[in-house]
Amino acid sequence: MLPRLPVCILISLPVLLVHGSTADSSKKSPAAAARPPAPLGDPSWALGLRLYQALRSDPSSVNTLLSPLLVASSLGALGEGSAGATASQVQDLLNTPSPAKAGAHAVELLSGALKSFTEANGTSFHVHASSALFSKQAPPVSQAFVKESQARFRLQHQPLGKGDSKADLKQLHGWAKAGLGGLEGQPLAANIQAKAGALILANALSFKGLWEREFSEESTDHRNFLGKKYTKVMMMHRTGLYRHHEDMENMVQVLELPLWGGKASVVLLLPFHVESLARVDKLLSVELLSKWLEKTNITSVIISLPKANITSTLNLQKQLSALGLTDAWDQKMADFSGVSEKSKGKLHLAGVLQWASLELAAQAGNGDLEEENIEKPKMFYADHPFIIFVRDNTTGALLLMGALDHAEGEALHDEL
Repeated sequence: MLPRLPVCILISLPVLLVHGSTADSSKKSPAAAARPPAPLGDPSWALGLRLYQALRSDPSSVNTLLSPLLVASSLGALGEGSAGATASQVQDLLNTPSPAKAGAHAVELLSGALKSFTEANGTSFHVHASSALFSKQAPPVSQAFVKESQARFRLQHQPLGKGDSKADLKQLHGWAKAGLGGLEGQPLAANIQAKAGALILANALSFKGLWEREFSEESTDHRNFLGKKYTKVMMMHRTGLYRHHEDMENMVQVLELPLWGGKASVVLLLPFHVESLARVDKLLSVELLSKWLEKTNITSVIISLPKANITSTLNLQKQLSALGLTDAWDQKMADFSGVSEKSKGKLHLAGVLQWASLELAAQAGNGDLEEENIEKPKMFYADHPFIIFVRDNTTGALLLMGALDHAEGEALHDEL
């Protein structure tokens, strides 16, 4: 096997690290690979986008990051253990704005995407991923449910101890750290009040991508990043052939950066001008994203990206409730009879948690890269806030979605 240099995209209950990599794996341009399936009809895109926009409606939201695939698949598993109105509400969450791909049921698509994502580990990226359903002093959980959830959705069952909320948080953070390969996730902003019969869904994802075309340390310098706060950061640069599109009407650039072997890619959305992401956040829809991705063409591009860290710790209860998941949180209304036959009036959802961190970084050294014919390159100069996606190219599923509003660095005077 040819050597791969690590990319650094770092995530903590999702964590994404993207470093550079040598690109001697194929002599064709990485941009020439077949297009992945479109977002239309994919439950991870449908739910991920709705959650992202719900999170971004809070003016204090900065450097948002979540894993739509993990939260959707975990909810899909829980939905398989629910009944009545609870099951219907979970199913509605996973419904897509257009018919599911190839007529498949949403949970089948999510299960298949998880399998593809896992099988790609060690090629386009290195990943630590964990998902668990925690239960607090609950009735016995069905072993059939545990077995099915683990096999199809990689969702494990973990009982919480009999301690108070501080003890619960300590256990959750310990589990998250292990799931992140030893990375320390940010603490939750508020305690989880897990009463007897409470269920908590949690995801941990540590993702290290491998650039198909590296960003080298030799091609970095200090530049200004004009975000929520103006800062001076290390910016990395590269010129090459990439899938790229400019939406002149909405004033947005779309750029796809393939990861090693083509199993996954990073997609960036950059406003033409320096501005907050509020305008673009509101524009987003699965239909528009599908249109943008379809319109990308192989183009010569000069890329400048900041070295940056995104960290995010989320409890998605408020957002999921606003999207229609209401009965699951109510001990009297929730129906998780497929999780435990003795669940009536006891089992209820108390939290859907994700801790995430993303690092964009270069890698020293120059790989034996194929010479690319660069003519009249476009400029993709990401010195201001942008949106980032990571998708599985086999299934098209959305692994990660986030926004870089602020890059840490030496403070400058002006700000958005």
